[in-house]
Amino acid sequence: MLLLRPGPTRGRGRERPAGAPRCGLSPPWSPAWICCWALAGCQAAWAGNLPSSSGRPLPPCLEEDYHFEYTECDSSGSRWRVAIPNPAVDCSGLPDPVRGKECTFSCASGEYLEMKNQVCSKCGEGTYSLGSGIKFDEWDELPAGFSNVATFMDTVVGPSDSRPDGCNNSSWVPRGNYIESNRDDCTVSLIYAVHLKKSGYVFFEYQYVDNNIFFEFFIQNDQCQEMDTTADKWVKLTDSGAWGSHSVMLKSGTNILYWRTTGILMGSKAVKPVLVKNITIEGVAYTSECFPCKPGTFSDEPGSFICQVCPRNTYSEKGAKECIKCDEDSQFSEEGSNECKERPPCATKDYFQIHTPCDEEGKTQIMYKWIEPKICREDLTDAIRLPPSGEKKDCPPCNPGFYNNGSSSCHPCPPGTFSDGTKECRPCPAGTEPALGFEYKWWNVLPGNMKTSCFNVGNSKCDGMNGWEVAGDHIQSGAGGSDNDYLILNLHIPGFKPPTSMTGAMGSELGRITFVFETLCSADCILYFMVGKKLALCTNNITDFTVKEVVAGSDDYTNLVGAFVCQSTIIPSESKGFRAALSSQSIILADTFLGVTVETTLQNINIKEDMFPVSPSQIPDVHFFYKSSTTTTSCVKGRSTAVKMRCNPAKPGAGTISVPSKCPAGTCDGCTFYFLWESAEACPLCTEHDFHEIEGACKRGFQETLYVWNEPKWCIKGISLPEKKLSTCETVDFWLKVGAGVGAFTAVLLVALTCYFWKKNQKLEYKYSKLVMTTNSKECELPAADSCAIMEGEDNEEEVVYSNKQSLLGKLKSLATKDKEDHFESVQLKSSRSPNI
Repeated sequence: MLLLRPGPTRGRGRERPAGAPRCGLSPPWSPAWICCWALAGCQAAWAGNLPSSSGRPLPPCLEEDYHFEYTECDSSGSRWRVAIPNPAVDCSGLPDPVRGKECTFSCASGEYLEMKNQVCSKCGEGTYSLGSGIKFDEWDELPAGFSNVATFMDTVVGPSDSRPDGCNNSSWVPRGNYIESNRDDCTVSLIYAVHLKKSGYVFFEYQYVDNNIFFEFFIQNDQCQEMDTTADKWVKLTDSGAWGSHSVMLKSGTNILYWRTTGILMGSKAVKPVLVKNITIEGVAYTSECFPCKPGTFSDEPGSFICQVCPRNTYSEKGAKECIKCDEDSQFSEEGSNECKERPPCATKDYFQIHTPCDEEGKTQIMYKWIEPKICREDLTDAIRLPPSGEKKDCPPCNPGFYNNGSSSCHPCPPGTFSDGTKECRPCPAGTEPALGFEYKWWNVLPGNMKTSCFNVGNSKCDGMNGWEVAGDHIQSGAGGSDNDYLILNLHIPGFKPPTSMTGAMGSELGRITFVFETLCSADCILYFMVGKKLALCTNNITDFTVKEVVAGSDDYTNLVGAFVCQSTIIPSESKGFRAALSSQSIILADTFLGVTVETTLQNINIKEDMFPVSPSQIPDVHFFYKSSTTTTSCVKGRSTAVKMRCNPAKPGAGTISVPSKCPAGTCDGCTFYFLWESAEACPLCTEHDFHEIEGACKRGFQETLYVWNEPKWCIKGISLPEKKLSTCETVDFWLKVGAGVGAFTAVLLVALTCYFWKKNQKLEYKYSKLVMTTNSKECELPAADSCAIMEGEDNEEEVVYSNKQSLLGKLKSLATKDKEDHFESVQLKSSRSPNI
């Protein structure tokens, strides 16, 4: 047995022989490691990797002759970094294996793991990195690791090979910036397997506009078992031209990702494919290199985790640090372009005309404008020039049902009146009512209930383009920018109200639309007229309860029933195979609308009070009654359906539908079906009675008034809450201060008067005592009084006169001066004796 220690080895650029051991699961000092290296040395000698005794020695290995890789992780979560010779390289002296980073180690976004020193370094300019993730944003070809599997939808009728032509040619097709699904009725899966060292996620953007194709995304483990995270695997539809996003959490270990589509062909109608782009997977162990920016993008800073899109009229190649400008005079490019294109000569499709609103003179101006951004050239030989603008024309009259009332704009006639557009609105004659409807004969401005738009299947923006343009007595489609542009004119009808004479009529139509059109196309063009008639569609072998967009007049729906209410029996899909979910036994429950009322009975169809829980609100439930014309042996009068619409603000949008607890299938007799539909859309519109005001405190002469909804809120939309109001107010604190001041002054005045009279009383008492004492001490010096009483017959003529009487203000003033002198009052006495005595 040949024993070799782990030291400098000689390598040759050959693959490891079949059955060669993986020497990275044990420590280098263990016997298993030594034996592993010994066996590897024997196999290398056997394979010719060691020089023979007669051969010349191999040159030493240089850094460009080999690269580093990590071994598989062992049970303790550790691994080794080993040097691997590059293909077709003969050298000796590879670096020794060293202990590597732990298996869960990863670099941050914008960095990569530099294997030589095992440190994270920033990506250079022109490159990017997700750190611990990978991204697929170039779809010129199918990236490495992706695969397609196509089968015909397996049904209970027969095996998949019963289809004559098979599905060998069905697959997902790369289209540059995105990948496109199949357009036929095959089931095609786009599959990618990834091994994650830690938990992560998968994220992708998609367009899914046609519900005649099923689109599901799910994940399986290495045992072909669906993961728990794929419970909701059906991807939601997106709006036309809009990109949606979808993300799912991934567990550590092996994850097999499936993007699966199944088309349902309805006669000759083509199926719009599903588009997927920007697939990002996060949670890989590490990134040992940075990815170059794809053409049309750039990265001008080190450590970038995303590449920026080149602006318009610039371009870039792969791995660009900056975008290169096109020649503005002769070239142009769209956003994210990898080359510049020559500007074509201007043509009639490069400009459009508009009509200005009517002025006070009843005139409108015709204006011509280039479609922006302008890419054509006017200086070429066969180019056309922009027609002059400003030509004035008489404004067309208002459309029927509108009148301008002397202004420059048309307004709808008030309720109960009518007009042909040229005369004032007049009341309807007695015994008649207005024939409600829209009639558009003149096109000076786009009506308020119409909107126009443009979108491209490849998501190229129709910048500055109107889908349709008004042109006086007609409306016309725009020019568009490419063959894949869709120019859309949308007319919204808020509702229908048949005349009173037709109310309740059986089988009568609610409305009708007619229009005159002409197609003048310079290239291939197709006019689609689509009615958003919302019906429930139930199709055998299909699970689809979404609202479909039914093309008016189309009869290419096979094995399909469309009605107000229909029922299908669902067969769940199998988790391991490619069997799609199926539906069968589709029946019509309601195809005739009987009426709507708040009463619980209509035409012998009764909704019992105890059938559903009582509504917590005071808003009455609205009941819709339907009937089916199809009769059966058990339902000789046909089936009927009652839908109870209930206001529930806690359930926005479509809300929820439930069945009676006593009848879990929605029916107790198989002929009459009952449903409770709870939704916020069933609530009335908000009015001024649904909110109240709260007045705040008066601060600094201003008071704030807020408006809040009444709780609980039983309305939606309608009027909005008024803005808070700020108003002037009389401050209560001011009057409190005034009252307190007056009270304080009164109290001080009373105290002052009390003190004054008390002091006055004290002085009088003192004077009186002094007078008594003086009289008692000098009685001998005073003559005695002759008499103390009035003699009989004498008049009391003596009067006391106060010669110096002070007012109350004077008394207060004297008190305030605090004069300590004795104050006396002069009293004039009149004698009763004669003056001769």
